[in-house]
Amino acid sequence: MTPNKIRRGILWSLGALAIVALAGLVGWQLQRVGSGHGVAADALTKLGGPWSLTDQTGQPRTDRSFPGKVQVMFFGYRYCPDICPTELQAIAETLDLLGADASQIQPLFISIDPQRDTPAALAEYTALFDSRILGLTGTPDQVAAMATAFRVYYARIEAKDGGADDYLMDHSAFVYLTDRTGAVAGVVPPGTKPADLAGIIRTRLKS
Repeated sequence: MTPNKIRRGILWSLGALAIVALAGLVGWQLQRVGSGHGVAADALTKLGGPWSLTDQTGQPRTDRSFPGKVQVMFFGYRYCPDICPTELQAIAETLDLLGADASQIQPLFISIDPQRDTPAALAEYTALFDSRILGLTGTPDQVAAMATAFRVYYARIEAKDGGADDYLMDHSAFVYLTDRTGAVAGVVPPGTKPADLAGIIRTRLKS
């Protein structure tokens, strides 16, 4: 192996470790927010902001598209093998548990894989869980801007012997809750039981 290849290998390894460390730090901070620690208020003010995407029907949507509703937001992608379907199913069960209160909720599934997740593909995917979940996608720049605003980590993982569309997306998996104005009001860790999530949302509806 040439010195240049060795150097590139070392730099790639260091870069990968830096990404993992950063993702872990962000996850730790969001976990504290979701757990109700005293730092929550300060941390929440640093999350979110204006965004512009396209929904699964092809209609433009922004952070102002759902006035008066508490938004339940999850970032993922259609080809996700495990965490995305698990969390979307949990959100669907949460909506059922909320009963009539679910009419005050807008659940959003934001794709971090705009290359493959077209509006039509998202419409087909979200329908597998609950018709009330609205899929959002956009240009790579739009998705990246929103992910940055919400401190969402994601990275493309290439397949060793696959085609251009044969890859996975590594990503964080927190559920974001907004208040009725669209401001981030809470961050819930993945794996939260639907009954617990429903209780948290009911608290938001009363505020």
